[in-house]
Amino acid sequence: MQSQNPKHSAHKHRSKKRTFILWTLFILVVALGGSAAYAAYQAKSSIDKTFSAAHGASTAKVSNSKPVSILLMGTDTGALGRTDKGRTDTIMVVTINPKTKKATMVSIPRDTLVKIAGTNDTEKINAAYTIGGASTSMRTVENLLNIPINYYVLINMGGLEKVVNAIGGVNVNVPFSWSDSHIHMSFKKGKAHLNGKQALAFARMRYEDPNGDYGRQKRQQQVIQQIVKKVTRSGNVTMYEKLLKLMSSNMKTNMAFNDMISLAENDKDSVKDVKKSSLKGVGAYIDSQSFQVPTTKTLQSTSDLLRTSLGLNQKTLNNFNTKENTQNTQNNFDWKSGNNPVYTIYDNNSSSSQTTTAQ
Repeated sequence: MQSQNPKHSAHKHRSKKRTFILWTLFILVVALGGSAAYAAYQAKSSIDKTFSAAHGASTAKVSNSKPVSILLMGTDTGALGRTDKGRTDTIMVVTINPKTKKATMVSIPRDTLVKIAGTNDTEKINAAYTIGGASTSMRTVENLLNIPINYYVLINMGGLEKVVNAIGGVNVNVPFSWSDSHIHMSFKKGKAHLNGKQALAFARMRYEDPNGDYGRQKRQQQVIQQIVKKVTRSGNVTMYEKLLKLMSSNMKTNMAFNDMISLAENDKDSVKDVKKSSLKGVGAYIDSQSFQVPTTKTLQSTSDLLRTSLGLNQKTLNNFNTKENTQNTQNNFDWKSGNNPVYTIYDNNSSSSQTTTAQ
C-alpha cells in the first residue's frame, strides 16, 4: 500500500480576497445582488428543494452577532460513473464569526480514524455518512473535535462537473504534472483552464500526489475558490439560473433559505479573512487497513482553533481518539518514523468494521 504519511510542511495562509468559501452557497451571490426580486423568489424555490433536516445536531440561528459552524461534505455519488449512496471524501469544517469578521476552514482527511457517533464502530471518517447520513457525520465531527456543528451542506461531486461546465470552466494552477490512466487524463504543471470533467478529476486525484490526501485538499480548495470567484464577478442572470437548478438536484442542507439570506447580509465581511488548515495525521495500519491517526496535540490545536473562532473557551479533549492515543503511546507506538506502524484499538467496546470503510 502507498504510504499514508507524506512528509510535508504545514501550509496555513489567509485569503484577503472577497470570496464565499462555500461554493454550494451560490444562492448568497444572488441574494447579495439585491435588485432582482424575481431572482430571490427563484432562489427560495430552489433552496427549499435542498432542505433536509439533521436530527440531533447542534442548532443556531444565523444573526449579526453569533458565530456559526458548517460541515461541508462532498460525496462521490454520480461522479465518474458512481451511483451508490457514496462516501464523503471531501470533509471541511467552516466557521464564520461576524464579531471578529473572520472565517476558518479546516479540511479533515477522509481516512481519519474516528469512532462513528451512535455506534461502537472504529472507522474512517468518510464512512460516517454511509452509515448514518448527515446527522451521524455532524455528531462524529463534534465528538472528534469537541465543537458544535450547526449546519451541514452536502454536495454530489457529480454536480461539481455540471457547475464548472455551466460557468464556462475554471482557471487553476496545476502544482505538478501527472497522468491518470484510469480516466485517461493528463495534467501539465502550470496554469490551466479546465472544463467540468477535468476539474472533477483535478479535484479528486490522490494517489499520484506526493502529499496524498493533503495535496488533494488544497486542489479542492483551489477549485472551490475559482468557481466562486468567477460567479461573483459575472453578474450573469442566466448563469445564476443554471446554478440554482443544479443546486436543487445536487445539494442537501439543513440551512433554511432565511438563514442563507441572513448569512449573506450579516456575515459577508467575515469571509474576507479566511484561515485555512488541515487536520493532519500519522499514517498507520489497523486490521491491515491504512488510516490517518491525528496525534492528541494536533487534535487539541485544531479544537482550540475552531472553538476560539466560534467564541468558545478552549477545553482539553477527552474522547475516543485521545484515550486510544494515550494507550498506544504507553505501548510504544511509533509516532515519528513514518513507516506506517500498526495502531491498536484497546477499547473493547469498539470494533473495526471493514464492510463500510472506504479503501
